[in-house]
Amino acid sequence: MGRTILFQAYGILIIYTNLNFMNKIIAVPMRNDQEIDDHFGHCEMYGIYEITESNEIRFREFLPSVNGCGCKSNIASVLAGKGVSVMLAGGIGEGAINVLGSYGIEVIRGCHGQALPIVEGYRNGTLVSSGDICHSHDHDHGHACNH
Repeated sequence: MGRTILFQAYGILIIYTNLNFMNKIIAVPMRNDQEIDDHFGHCEMYGIYEITESNEIRFREFLPSVNGCGCKSNIASVLAGKGVSVMLAGGIGEGAINVLGSYGIEVIRGCHGQALPIVEGYRNGTLVSSGDICHSHDHDHGHACNH
């Protein structure tokens, strides 16, 4: 759907017409109960959501996660291929942030709770990244994350 935008600067009126606005596609690493996983690389699946041009949230799909560390898998390319431009994550390591970033995926860190309210917070502009990076910690999986 095209739009026309009027922009005025320094007394000059600029008119852009037939601009196509893309919907924002968001990925959320989660567990089967749709809680955001505390560690991106160990999630059970990714919820893929779309924020439409009219600011509605549409669920698109659940994408099963491959076993293993997120930064060492091909998940960034898979998500980018689905049009994902934002990842709303709990804990995430610097390696994964760098890989996602190389595919043009912005990472918002420190998200906790049910996925849909977090996506709503992002849409509403109330979600703020914690800036925390996972360096090394123990998981309930019985192993340590060191990347």
